[in-house]
Formats: sequence, C-alpha cells, structure tokens
Amino acid sequence: MSLIWRPFTQMQKASLPLTVVKAKNSTLFLKNKQKVIDAISSWWLITHGHCKIELVKALQETAENLDQILFANFTHEKAEQLVKELSELLPKSLDKFFFSDNGSTAIEVALKMAVQSFAQKGQEHRKEFLSFKRSYHGDTAGAMSVSARGVFTKAYKDFLFPIHLCSQGQLSTDPDKLFYKDFERKIEKHHKKLCAVIIEPLIQGAGGMIVWPPAVLERICRITKSAGLYLIFDEIMTGFGRTGTLFALDQIKTKPDILCLSKGLTGGFLPLSLTISTEAIYKDFLSQKKEKALLHGHSFTGNPLSCSVALANLRLIKKNKAKLQKKWNWIEKTNKQRLAVFKNHPMVKDVRAKGLIAVIQKEDNYESFFSEQASQKALQKGVFLRPLGGTVYILPPYCITEKELNKTWDVIESLF
Repeated sequence: MSLIWRPFTQMQKASLPLTVVKAKNSTLFLKNKQKVIDAISSWWLITHGHCKIELVKALQETAENLDQILFANFTHEKAEQLVKELSELLPKSLDKFFFSDNGSTAIEVALKMAVQSFAQKGQEHRKEFLSFKRSYHGDTAGAMSVSARGVFTKAYKDFLFPIHLCSQGQLSTDPDKLFYKDFERKIEKHHKKLCAVIIEPLIQGAGGMIVWPPAVLERICRITKSAGLYLIFDEIMTGFGRTGTLFALDQIKTKPDILCLSKGLTGGFLPLSLTISTEAIYKDFLSQKKEKALLHGHSFTGNPLSCSVALANLRLIKKNKAKLQKKWNWIEKTNKQRLAVFKNHPMVKDVRAKGLIAVIQKEDNYESFFSEQASQKALQKGVFLRPLGGTVYILPPYCITEKELNKTWDVIESLF
C-alpha cells in the first residue's frame, strides 16, 4: 500500500499509480516500459513539452548561484526581468505584479485585492462576488467560495462565504443564451453590494470545458465595467496559448482589472503564479498605516528558481511567436476535423473546440463511471486522458506531432 495520499482521488477504490521514470516532449515513459502520449499536458501545465532543454538550463544556471530569498526585503534580477518582459505582452493597464506559488493562491490574492480596495475607498459594503455555476477557481477556501457548488465543495459548504452564482448553459448549440439573462438580472439586483465579477475567460476548465464565444464574454465584461465593478480574469488554465492566442483577453476589447496566471507561466516546469492588477487598485493600498497594506505572502514568493524558468519560458514564446501561432492553428484545425465524426454520434451530447482544447461530451455528470473506464482504456492504448466525468477532452502540449495527435484521436474514437 502506498504512503501517498493522491489528489482528486478516492483512495479506497483507486488502482495503484503507474510510475513515470522519464518525460520528454509529449511522451511519458513508464517503469513498465510503456510509452504514453500526455494528451492533457499533465493537468494543463506543460506548454512546450516535458523537460524542454532551455528551461532545464535556466533552472541549472540559477540553482548554482541562488536558491531562495525573502521577497519582502529583497528582490532579484530574474523576478524583475520576468515582470518587465511579461508586461510587454499584456495590456498596459495591468502593471502591478504580485507573486505567489499556485493558481488557487493567485485567486485568493485577487479576491483580497478587490475587497480591500473598495473598503479603503470607503465602500466597505462592496464585498460580494459574482461568478458562474460551471466555474472552478481552485481549492483554497476563497477560491472554492467563488466556484460552483458541487462535488469539489460539498464537504466544506459551511466554511465558504456566500456569493452570487449565475445560471448558464453549457452546450455549443445555443451560445448566445449561455450567460446573458441571469447575469444581467443579478448585476442589476446586487451591483451596489458587489465588488467584482470573476470569470474563466473563453473556456471554463473543470466545469466541463465550456466554451464562451468572444462576443458573449465581451458583453459580460462591458456590463461589469458599467456597473463599476472589478473584472477578474482567471487565466490560470487559458493563459499562454491554450485558447489559440497568448491570452484569452487578447480576443476581446474590454480588459480585466485583475489577471491571475499560473500553470503555463513556467511552461508547467515549476510552481509559480502571478496576480496582476491595475495601478489604480495598487494605489488604494498606499498609506502610512500598515493595516492598509496587502498583508499577504508566501514563504516561496518570487522564488528565483521558478522565476528563472518562467523567464526562459517567456523568451521561448517570444522568440518562436510566429511558429507557435502556426502550431496552435494547426492543432485547432486538426481537432475540429477529428471532432466532425462525433457531431451526430448517438452517444454524444455535444462537441466543442477552442484553441488547443477539444471536447466530446457524453453526459453531464462529473461522478460518471465513464471517466475511469475511458481513462483506463486509453492508457492501455498508449494515451493519457483524464475525462471530466462524462466529458472527454484533449489539451496537448505544443510539441505534439501529427502522428501523436492522430493517434490520440484514434484512441478517443475507440472509446465511443
């Protein structure tokens, strides 16, 4: 019996995990000599591919000189250069960078920023949030609070603060009615108490890979701004190319007041996250009183090793921008072509695609047995999938080859 308690796993019925001895590009090499295509980028993390040599070298070079510093008192060149170069790729309004170490904590920081900013402007009554019923923003208390209520949050329901959750559709067949009505109604009813709307832009991840049309997202963002609320974008999953552009926010005109990044920030190589705000929000925390500071931090804030890898990742993206865009377009085109066979399939409720992500929805049930059965069958055929209940999706690393992508789709077809 293993001593390890695994994430998102019912340990009583879990099979023993397979041991990975090496990972390279799109392939996991198992101890049993099997080779497996990592079709979901190891939980949406890996961008360029496993063990990308430029990232390995960046880590090695930094580790020889610097391991960890106390970021409240010191800084280092890798962090300074990272935010400088990242700011060149973001809207000019997003120019204050707060480091933490994972997606959930990036969300926690964003929530604190929103509430405290309004309070320090004399609007303590604005402390409520609006989110969506298919949303997922993480597993810390605040992140769970602004997420959908369901299997992830049920055990902790008495510990979560109440928010306003908007009803929404999920199928691609009626995109214009996905969000508008309930969102507009709740904004009108509660806007005087709200401080922010939090959104997974263009694609909601763990809620079933729900695709937002850009026009729908744009309208929601404009309504949020018109109501005088902060707009928080959770691009922890969607950032760094997953939606077909570097960031989902690149596909709409209205920009967020707070942006959360993680996962692909380091190419999936090491833990790191950023919560990025406008200067206007930052200024609300400037005071002679310490209590008005953002009193939040982590032991590994701004870790030099993670920052060096993130910087190398960013430079890889900038250097290969045209090549990457071409690859993203090719993956999306191939995914849409291979999805066609499922559109009238009797076992399939819906299909959808956006950027590098393609989805086949069999049923809307996160606790469906189909997830485990499909995952095991695919693994036996050399492809790693982890369906969201009755929803199969792929989200491959950028380096996936034509042969690997087509094999992945051949295996998916065999599941139906």
